[in-house]
This record gives sequence, C-alpha cells and structure tokens, in this order.
Amino acid sequence: MTITFERATPADAERMVAVQIAAFHNDAEIYPGVALDGPPGYNSTETFLEKIGECFYYKILMDGEIVGGLTVYDEGEGHFHLDVIYIDPAYHNRGIGSQAIQFIEQQHPAARWTLHTPLYAIRNQHFYEKFGYVKTGQEEYPDIILIAYEKRLP
Repeated sequence: MTITFERATPADAERMVAVQIAAFHNDAEIYPGVALDGPPGYNSTETFLEKIGECFYYKILMDGEIVGGLTVYDEGEGHFHLDVIYIDPAYHNRGIGSQAIQFIEQQHPAARWTLHTPLYAIRNQHFYEKFGYVKTGQEEYPDIILIAYEKRLP
C-alpha cells in the first residue's frame, strides 16, 4: 500500500466529490441522530472546482487510486487552516489520515495550524488531539456546533 498526495485538478472532480459524499455520509452511520450531510458544497463539483482555484487542494491516492482529499488555506503570517480532510470509508483505519496530517505539516511549514470539527465527531477530536491539536473553543450554528482546534509549532 503506497499513499501519495498530489494537487487536485478539474479532471478529479467527479471521483473526489463521490469520495467526499461517502466520507461525510458515513458520519450518519457512526453517530446516531446525525443527518446525511456535510460541510457546505461537499456534494458539488462546482464547489470543488472553486476550491482548487482558491486553496491548496490535495487528492490522497492509495496505489494510484483516489481515496480521499484535503484542503488547506494559507491565512498568512505563518498560519494555515485545514478546511476539510476526508477519506473513503472503505479505507478507514489504515493510517491514511495520519499520513495526510504529516504531509500537510511538512508541505506547509507553519507556526500555527487551525481547524474545526463537529462536536458530535468524537473520533475526529481524538484523531486531531493525537497530533497535538488543542481545543480552543466552539462555534454554534443553527444546524451544527463546531469545535475549534489549534496547533502551534516551534
């Protein structure tokens, strides 16, 4: 199993949106009461195409096949924000997410990383905390509560 990361291209749109839908809909299977939904635009090729033009959008490949993706925004002054990271549920628990975090932190050296994850996503919270991310607060929206995380590097 070889995991690699490459910048996403418009040709990847259909496959990556399908993987993203599967990944976010998997939350409804794991967490009781969670709707089949995801972040705004998660199921839209138009949003995918917009994002590849405005941020660092990477596809995650296993043996050359797209199995996930992640988006990183450069907020300036040594601050990067991990917007989304998603892995096809068929490939969970293989260390792919861990490799993805290590990749982005090496690819984009920063003094400060931030991200948000849903309050209900206990598994995500444990994952980020394992990599040194610390809860800094929460943001409440009409349909979701997000936990804010931060990691400061020397």
